[in-house]
Amino acid sequence: MPTTVVFGKNEKWRINRNIFVLGFAFMVHFTAFHGAANLQSSVNTDAAAGTFTLAAIYFSLILSNIFLPALVIKWLGCKWAIAVSFIAYMPFIAAQFYPYLHTLVPAGMMVGFGGGPLWCAKCTYLSVVAEPYAKLSGVPAEVLVVRFFGLFFMFYQMAQIWGNLVSSAILSSTLGDVMLLMNETYIEAPKVAALMNYTVPTPDYGSTCGVNFCSGSDAHENTNLETPSPVKIQLIAGVYLACMAAASVLVVFGVDSLSRYNTGRQPMAQGKSGFQLLAVTLRQLRHKYQLLLLPVIGYIGAEQAFMAADFTQAFVGCAYGISNIGFVMICFGVFNALAAAVAGAIVKITGRFPVMVIALLLNLCLLTSLLLWRPDPEQWLVFFILAAIWGTADAVWLVQVNALSGILFPGNEEAAYSNFRLWEATGSVLSYASAPYLCVRTRLYVLVGLLILGFSGYTTIEILEYRVKRHHHEERKFELVAEKADQE
Repeated sequence: MPTTVVFGKNEKWRINRNIFVLGFAFMVHFTAFHGAANLQSSVNTDAAAGTFTLAAIYFSLILSNIFLPALVIKWLGCKWAIAVSFIAYMPFIAAQFYPYLHTLVPAGMMVGFGGGPLWCAKCTYLSVVAEPYAKLSGVPAEVLVVRFFGLFFMFYQMAQIWGNLVSSAILSSTLGDVMLLMNETYIEAPKVAALMNYTVPTPDYGSTCGVNFCSGSDAHENTNLETPSPVKIQLIAGVYLACMAAASVLVVFGVDSLSRYNTGRQPMAQGKSGFQLLAVTLRQLRHKYQLLLLPVIGYIGAEQAFMAADFTQAFVGCAYGISNIGFVMICFGVFNALAAAVAGAIVKITGRFPVMVIALLLNLCLLTSLLLWRPDPEQWLVFFILAAIWGTADAVWLVQVNALSGILFPGNEEAAYSNFRLWEATGSVLSYASAPYLCVRTRLYVLVGLLILGFSGYTTIEILEYRVKRHHHEERKFELVAEKADQE
């Protein structure tokens, strides 16, 4: 029998503290994961191990989202589900000390199995705490859900900044670089050509990088794609492991159990077997709104996979150098974090649809630019501009579609968010798995088509919701007129 919790005067501050600590813990944890994931396709290139590892992560995430979220949350509760799921990510970082296909892929599978419960528990936590906060503050729960998600993703996307700052600082150093002995003086290998007055011809990066990049081709082999020294990779992995351990400790000691706020609320998983919980997740697909959301959710997963695998390797790594991937991704993270916070505030003024239209236009301009532009290291600013636009649009999709999943399906948050992660992961795994076989040009065309299809589905939901609200308003207006007539 749950104990009724009497909220005190400082309860709003306590809820805000929980959200801040949770967001900070995710930032620390994904500092490590994003930093490592962004390098996989460029660093672990033997047998395409890095790309296949990313595909394994999202393939296991699909299975995880089907079978595990509601079950793990039922057993552990949201708080402990998050803490334990953080630990499941750690083998992926540890595998970087011995990066081969047979070590990376199983470790990547562990990440996926932890990811389903992790994200579902986080989304459920934010949605549930919005209800008591709404009662205490008088602000509608729908507004608070968007605000909480915006605040959370501001922290979460800052992980791109710190994770890539760590990797870039280490990769740009001379630690572990091969030194050549010349006249009893150790000289860095890249400086030898200059000392010998030898001019290296500048490669035509535009012909083999960017939209013309194909993973299966040998034409794009250049010094920019040379694998960094093992010492650098191992140092990065050590820092990232410490981050993940710290994040788990933060959740255990800094976040309240959700049972404090869901007293009297019937959990979706209550009294259900594993197969019944699977049925709950899949039954959600009978809802027309959920089906209409699937293409845009799939696009979110596909565009994030393209950013992590193709943009970092085919554009930045190939033309600008692996050591610069982190700096470009920092720009992505900064604009992603800022846009996550700003988008939630703008929605209160303009409504959701205009903000989503802006994200659509940004993405269309971005994808068109990637199709037309030929990467050149001399045009270094363009890499950062593209990353900034991408980060802004991605934040809008993440915040608004996540929040929309909670708003459209009240009382079924676990099933809705499980489906969100399921189909986001499906988009990602298809994108990663096809990366070694499809050239970048083809993959960009696929993204454009998926974007248009996804936004069409989302627009249909907005139209249907508008009609429902207008019909309800007309019925209410008719009732008021009838009451007035009766009084007269």
